Amino acid sequence: MGFLSVAAGANYRRYFRKLRLRAKEEGRFYPYLLWDTAWCVFRYGMALTDYLNFKLYKRSHKERLEYFGAMREEKFYNTVSPAVYKKRFTIKPDFIREFVDYTRREITVPGRDDFDHFCAFLDKNAVFMSKPYDGSGGQSVEKMRREEITDRKAFYDHAAANRIFLEELVRQHPDMNVLCPASVNTIRFMTYNDKGTPILLWCGLRVGNGVNPVDNFHAEGMGVKIDVDTGKLVGVGIDKDNREFEKHPTTGVLFDGFQLPCFEEAKNMVLEACLKSDKILMIGWDIALSDKGPLIIEANRWPGFDLVQVLEDRGRMDIVRDVLRRYHGK
Repeated sequence: MGFLSVAAGANYRRYFRKLRLRAKEEGRFYPYLLWDTAWCVFRYGMALTDYLNFKLYKRSHKERLEYFGAMREEKFYNTVSPAVYKKRFTIKPDFIREFVDYTRREITVPGRDDFDHFCAFLDKNAVFMSKPYDGSGGQSVEKMRREEITDRKAFYDHAAANRIFLEELVRQHPDMNVLCPASVNTIRFMTYNDKGTPILLWCGLRVGNGVNPVDNFHAEGMGVKIDVDTGKLVGVGIDKDNREFEKHPTTGVLFDGFQLPCFEEAKNMVLEACLKSDKILMIGWDIALSDKGPLIIEANRWPGFDLVQVLEDRGRMDIVRDVLRRYHGK
């Protein structure tokens, strides 16, 4: 994801609209923020959204240097998690089956599994998730009911042609339903395999907004810091527009002090699972706390730092430096 690919994928009109609004809110000179955005892109390796997400218009030069911008990520991840090995994690049905001891759920993959396997899955699962083989940010993820499929063979053929698989519905722990029942709310753990020693780098909770069926930060969800020693939430929920919520907007549950169930078991799970990968060394794990205990939803070879740095309200280049120091054996 070099400069050109980041630039090509940017939504300039939406960004400039948000920047103008932020300038008004902060009492800042809009043309100056335009210039400062460009400066941060070229000087600090930031993407456009990084400028607003990290509130760089408020940061000093020294503080900006500590932020890990989107355009620095490619070199870093190609070092510690080389792209040549990424399919093990990016092709989701393959990952779920390879890591079945940790993913703990059934799937059916039309086109790979035969039609009888597909029908057996439907007979067993009245409600399930439909997902693309790859993709991120919760895109094209849909919760479905068996009765919606009126022609099983036609749906099977459609799913096979479009690289869609069906996944057993994860039923989250009752305590997590109290917080937000509309989505499966996941913990993002970042780990590093340091030559056979598992290192927990960071963790935070991703919570749905109570409307969308996914909890992703990029799908109007929010994040909350976690006390890694106690498994309790710390502070407020924050969404991608930097709006803060003391309580969940639909359930009214207070974030600060909320105790996550089976947190230690979840933490131990990712530390064990990260040792199963000796090529992709740094991984972002999305862990659901289900009614049967923690399970892995997916693993990310390229875990972004936007959620990390927004929740911490500071740059986390210290994580990057620590990983590189370990990688080079220093």
